[in-house]
Amino acid sequence: MGATLLSELATEIAIPVCAIVGIVFSLVQWFLVSRVKLTPERHGPSSSPSNKNGYGDYLIEEEEGINDHNVVVKCADIQSAISEGATSFLFTEYQYVGIFMAAFAILIFLFLGSVEGFSTKSQPCTYDKERMCKPALATAIFSTVSFLLGAFTSVLSGYLGMKIATFANARTTLEARKGVGKAFIAAFRSGAVMGFLLAANGLLVLYIAINLFKLYYGDDWEGLFEAITGYGLGGSSMALFGRVGGGIYTKAADVGADLVGKVERNIPEDDPRNPAVIADNVGDNVGDIAGMGSDLFGSYAESSCAALVVASISSFGVNHELTAMLYPLLISSMGILVCLLTTLFATDFFEIKAVKEIEPALKKQLIISTVLMTIGIAIVSWIALPSSFTIFNFGAQKVVKNWQLFLCVGVGLWAGLIIGFVTEYYTSNAYSPVQDVADSCRTGAATNVIFGLALGYKSVIIPIFAIAVSIFVSFSFAAMYGIAVAALGMLSTIATGLAIDAYGPISDNAGGIAEMAGMSHRIRERTDALDAAGNTTAAIGKGFAIGSAALVSLALFGAFVSRAAISTVDVLTPKVFIGLLVGAMLPYWFSAMTMKSVGSAALKMVEEVRRQFNTIPGIIEGHSKPDYATCVKISTDASIKEMIPPGALVMLTPLIVGTFFGVETLSGVLAGSLVSGVQIAISASNTGGAWDNAKKYIEAGASEHARTLGPKGSDPHKAAVIGDTIGDPLKDTSGPSLNILIKLMAVESLVFAPFFATHGGLLFKIF
Repeated sequence: MGATLLSELATEIAIPVCAIVGIVFSLVQWFLVSRVKLTPERHGPSSSPSNKNGYGDYLIEEEEGINDHNVVVKCADIQSAISEGATSFLFTEYQYVGIFMAAFAILIFLFLGSVEGFSTKSQPCTYDKERMCKPALATAIFSTVSFLLGAFTSVLSGYLGMKIATFANARTTLEARKGVGKAFIAAFRSGAVMGFLLAANGLLVLYIAINLFKLYYGDDWEGLFEAITGYGLGGSSMALFGRVGGGIYTKAADVGADLVGKVERNIPEDDPRNPAVIADNVGDNVGDIAGMGSDLFGSYAESSCAALVVASISSFGVNHELTAMLYPLLISSMGILVCLLTTLFATDFFEIKAVKEIEPALKKQLIISTVLMTIGIAIVSWIALPSSFTIFNFGAQKVVKNWQLFLCVGVGLWAGLIIGFVTEYYTSNAYSPVQDVADSCRTGAATNVIFGLALGYKSVIIPIFAIAVSIFVSFSFAAMYGIAVAALGMLSTIATGLAIDAYGPISDNAGGIAEMAGMSHRIRERTDALDAAGNTTAAIGKGFAIGSAALVSLALFGAFVSRAAISTVDVLTPKVFIGLLVGAMLPYWFSAMTMKSVGSAALKMVEEVRRQFNTIPGIIEGHSKPDYATCVKISTDASIKEMIPPGALVMLTPLIVGTFFGVETLSGVLAGSLVSGVQIAISASNTGGAWDNAKKYIEAGASEHARTLGPKGSDPHKAAVIGDTIGDPLKDTSGPSLNILIKLMAVESLVFAPFFATHGGLLFKIF
């Protein structure tokens, strides 16, 4: 087997140090953003020699005489309104979710404790009957604790992300007065704060939990890492409510604001006369930022848990090789260092001077991080793994070499990049697919919808092949462990991915604030350019999230099958096949619920916005202020009420199927939901992204072709707005929530596997 080059002590120091470096780096970025002041002050020429960040640059607008105090004061007011709205929504959401968490934690304890009738005696180990392991009651208690830990970390990730975004949006708007490069740096740095905080927090909490649990479990690593899977379950169950609740909130406001404002009243986007405008901007922060943060944290926690569970019953765990055992955490640690270097390329090594450089700069982030990470993975695989070891493969031990594991992680990493770029090709208005969709708006909304749907279905092809190849390669080399580390590879550059992702909503908000504060047309053009690039990168982020979800849930599925002692999953047995059919149906049921929730919430919003336009005199003329608070309340109430049924569907399905129909049927349900969920998620996200960018393509009028379709308010533009509105719930509610559905059902089944294996299948036992 051979020893590892990295000693156990070095491993125990390296992981927390990397996490702390990540947290410190994010605080430094936050400090740099906070130096942009939101109080009106006279800008003199800068005396410092380094003028890179432009804290004292002359403003371009000074000679135009627009640099009055009112603009800065207005920006600060709007920002505080958005921040208050987002904070109060998240607090309301977390109160409801907190009750659910407590109830579910009790369920975990009762189900897992009852496996051995709450006995406190040691049991023979699941995979090695000769050895004695800790009682099932311990697993119940520690799984519950790790579930609550994961849930708390997930909530914290989302909340901190939202706080940072609402802190940065107005600062980005004010920086746009100095030029597009300065605004880009402000938005990107703020995104980086969120990315690094999340990656480092997730790693640190998991590492601390493992070490604390070890005090009780001692040498029983099998029990220890089984209990740790609760961490992934907690992370993802929070993410589900964050994604669904936030998605319903943001899209109800967005659809309401667009339909009445743009289509009926012909007023521009983010116009302060529109009553739904504050709710719309709040929505960007609670859905795209808080929801996305929790979602990617969930993926990250689960892929780590899946890898650790499989490793604990392989030679790493059996022989107690700590360094090799913590290989998944070492990859994440290396990822933080790599992303730190990558971020400096965007903010410090190169400067953006023109609008056309924004999107290439963001794409370079992905490429640089992937190339550097490939080298990083090679180093970690070389120093942290023995040259040869065995991996648990459905009852047998498979001999694996360290270079094979390096290839597994590498394949996942590069598959992520491919999925990212394919997504970009289908959703960016620089390429023909979106331009074709925009062109179809000439003949009205119907052709636009047909073209958009076709584009979404077509965009599934290459990502699915990329996922399929990575599954085949990684499984051939290292069985289920290979798939788990491939998912980790895809998520290893999570800090950069999240920075790029959070950058989008921050720029979107910055544009909204510029419009509401009545800033000049030139500034709005700059923020629009930032936003258009952000839209494409958000689609890339969703591609990553969906791709990694597919790999993570397959790895969890493998761990579940091993834990539930199923030798083979045979599709031809009726028990499994009915599970497959029902599982494949679940993503449709879930999407139907979330789409209808957005529709009914948007209906209320449209009626309220119309009511205000018709009954409050002087809104359209700009003499009186609309009632923003009512619209914020409509979105909040709708999303809190509507997030419960889809959440319950996902959380209860594995419990009901496992308890009444047994583990074989449940394995069918998991496989079915994975296969159909991935396809719907990719096509929904890309269709919505393409419609959105087709609309922006017409609005920007950057090419000769786009100008023939415009300007704003023309018939093709109205058709494009309708397409964009239909795409909103697809790309921001149903699509992104589906990847959580796939992962969450798999991780939940894994956590409850001991109970299902012992007491499951009640119906088949009766008949």
